[in-house]
Amino acid sequence: MYGISPGEDLTTVSPTNGYITVFNHIVHTMNKNGPVVIIEDDQDDQLILKNVFEKLNYPNELIFFDNGQKALDFLTNTEILPFIILSDINLPLLNGLELRNKIQLDFKLAIKCIPYLYLTTSLNQKTVIEAYSASAQGFFIKENKISEIEKTIDAIMNYWMRCAAPNNFTNVESLNMVIPSSI
Repeated sequence: MYGISPGEDLTTVSPTNGYITVFNHIVHTMNKNGPVVIIEDDQDDQLILKNVFEKLNYPNELIFFDNGQKALDFLTNTEILPFIILSDINLPLLNGLELRNKIQLDFKLAIKCIPYLYLTTSLNQKTVIEAYSASAQGFFIKENKISEIEKTIDAIMNYWMRCAAPNNFTNVESLNMVIPSSI
C-alpha cells in the first residue's frame, strides 16, 4: 500500500468507503534543471546519449545506471529530484517495466511525479502495451542513426520543459488523494 507507515509525520491515512484518503503537504517544483536519470546497461549507448545531450546543450546533469536496481536504490535514498527518467526495457536485475512498477507502488517515489519514459530497442506490441499500462509517459525507439536519436532527445526535453506537471507548483499545496484501498 504505497509504503505508508503508521505514524509518519507528513502523512495521515483515513479509510472511507473502501478508499484510503491521503492528506499530505508537499513542497516540490518541477526540477527542470534537475538531473536526467538514464537507465541503460549498454556502455556504448550511454556514451552516445552523453554526446547527444552535450551536442544539444542541455545543462542537465546525466546520471547513468546500468541496471534497474541501482536506479531504484538511488531514487529511494536521494533528496535529489530528477527532471525525467529515461529507461531501457531490457535491464539486468530489475528491468524497466519492473522498475516503473516499483516506483508507482512506493508512495514517496510516486508523489514526486518524475516523468518516466522508455528509450529502448525493444519494440513489440506486448511491451508497448505493458509500458503504457504502467502509466509510462512515453515510449521511444533508440534509432540506429545518431541524428535520429538527437531528434528524439530534443523532442523529449522540449516537451517536458514546456509541460505542466503536478510538481510545477512552488507554494505549499495540500494534496488530497483518494486511493482505492485495494492498492
